[in-house]
Amino acid sequence: MVTRHVDLRSDTVTKPTEAMRVAMANAEVDDDVLGADPTAYRLESEMAKLMGKEAALFVPSGTMANLISVMVHCDVRGSEVILGDNCHIHVYENGGISTIGGVHPKTVKNKPDGTMDIAEIEAAIRHPNGELYYPSTRLICLENTHANSGGRCISVEYTDKVGEIAKRHGLKLHIDGARIFNASIALGVPVHRLVQAADSVSVCLSKGLGAPVGSVIVGSKSFITKAKRLRKTLGGGMRQVGVLCAAALVALRENVKKLEDDHRKAKILADGLNQIKQLSVNMSSVETNMVYFNILDSSLISPEKICEVLEEHGVLAMPASAVSVRLVLHHQISESDINYALTCIKQAVEQIATDGSTK
Repeated sequence: MVTRHVDLRSDTVTKPTEAMRVAMANAEVDDDVLGADPTAYRLESEMAKLMGKEAALFVPSGTMANLISVMVHCDVRGSEVILGDNCHIHVYENGGISTIGGVHPKTVKNKPDGTMDIAEIEAAIRHPNGELYYPSTRLICLENTHANSGGRCISVEYTDKVGEIAKRHGLKLHIDGARIFNASIALGVPVHRLVQAADSVSVCLSKGLGAPVGSVIVGSKSFITKAKRLRKTLGGGMRQVGVLCAAALVALRENVKKLEDDHRKAKILADGLNQIKQLSVNMSSVETNMVYFNILDSSLISPEKICEVLEEHGVLAMPASAVSVRLVLHHQISESDINYALTCIKQAVEQIATDGSTK
């Protein structure tokens, strides 16, 4: 019988803290679709100020936040967005920018650190002379941190360079900042400076920050006015949303400072995994709260089998590829949890290897 649970599937699995539950119970609310919810207003105002932008908008999810942002910038159907081939918007958001937004993705290969080659970005921009034949480039998207690259941080210098390219060609820059506070803490750069070059940013509240629901989009006042209309169109206009925003305010004020500890614990976990001879972690890729470990002999030990055996011991993880597993730290994972998970992973690997060798 499992007596201990350590959930490392994602930083989205956190439970609301007692402070969040109290804030939700006592939240001052009104109809947000009518623009009257005071708690939503406080959250949006605080986030806009933190990010150095004019205005902000609470939305139900990061996927909706990115979809709205892309659609606002690419308001002519058949527009094109340049984005990484391994980024969240392109891989994990159900093709919404195309199926709903009518926006064509032009992918550029992501490097191992999550960036795209600057020259390749510029080369991907369509020349206006070809508008009879080609989609019109209107937007560039970055992701920070870059999840599929292991939670790697995109530097302010790189972001500024991409912003300069966008401005030079009359384009907009959107940052999928689902974990932008992780990047800010890891790089030691204030979050507003990290997104200074961006015209819009989506910020997830329910990942590293630990709120139960929601994301916030930030940008100019005119951008947010258009975003609010699209939120309604997509079914994201909710009523007494202050109940959710109250928990998000607690997360924003109390949990940002905890991210550094998440990063520290991720390095402890990664180092421990490297002590297991059948596994390997690229330590240079562990910059924030994500750890990807590779299986050296995946013909014998599959990611799916490891996760299956771990679940029997109360440790939850996710296969990331045919040869790797993803583990994500959050503020409700202790060092004791890490030690327990490492013990279970070592035992799982040994068990699978032994069972496989006797068959």
